Amino acid sequence: MKLCLLLNVIDPKIGGVMIMGDRGTGKSTTVRSLVDLLPEIQVVAGDPYNSDPQDPEAMGMEVRESITKEINMVDLPLGATEDRVCGTIDIEKALTEGVKAFEPGLLAKANRGILYVDEVNLLDDHLVDVLLDSAASGWNTVEREGISISHPARFILIGSGNPEEGELRPQLLDRFGMHAQVGTVRDAELRVKIVEERARFDRNPKEFRSSYMAEQEKLQQQIGAARACLGSVQIDHDLKVKISKVCAELNVDGLRGDIVTNRAAKALASLKGKDKVSAEDIATVIPNCLRHRLRKDPLESIDSGLLVIEKFYEVFS
Repeated sequence: MKLCLLLNVIDPKIGGVMIMGDRGTGKSTTVRSLVDLLPEIQVVAGDPYNSDPQDPEAMGMEVRESITKEINMVDLPLGATEDRVCGTIDIEKALTEGVKAFEPGLLAKANRGILYVDEVNLLDDHLVDVLLDSAASGWNTVEREGISISHPARFILIGSGNPEEGELRPQLLDRFGMHAQVGTVRDAELRVKIVEERARFDRNPKEFRSSYMAEQEKLQQQIGAARACLGSVQIDHDLKVKISKVCAELNVDGLRGDIVTNRAAKALASLKGKDKVSAEDIATVIPNCLRHRLRKDPLESIDSGLLVIEKFYEVFS
């Protein structure tokens, strides 16, 4: 789960993460703690869309000063309405003053940042469609009362949920770049350690955070370096062919699986400080890239992640 989140921060084009697991396994805690690791970005001052000053498409803005700010993390509540998510048009202002007045929603706020949906499997289907559509195209369009407004909405979509409360539709699952499965820890010693750490945090949150500060800063620098070097990472043609062979033999629909696996392997190599992808990097990321894209067989008892790993070793050996 942590690796999937880090790889998406390094390369947002991977397409987000879906985290499924038992309740109380720290899914939301992990996602929300990602904020402290995010690098800073340059934005146009006073712009509600966090536009990039270098971006020629930045809403056709006149040149304004740019400021540095931390990447945004926006929480999407389950009860959110479509207007709150997409933004709405101020009809009164449009009629009285004759200007298109747009009230930006959560998608605008999440531009160039992270949008987190807890219990995504309980979210209304049409809202999930809107989110995935914006995440895939990088734009959000609002059509209302004959007025049409588009704005950039490029964000990393992170969803989490408990499989007991219902699965996500397969075509929605397929739109998430990676899928992480989280189980409850069975080792008693490790459980005790988690309980003790939690108690230590409750006693003195400040001291707890400072005890991990050095490790966290090191990881932050590692992420910054990985983002900078990502463009120079190479993947050999024969490795690409093998990735596609694994996807083809597992009957993965479409080509998203191939694309995401290539991107995730490059991001992992970059995180390790390498300039070339190895088979080991692919073995690490391929289960998370493909497990949610396999066709569900009701009679199959084996975990889909294991099926992917078995097929990987068969093709790569």
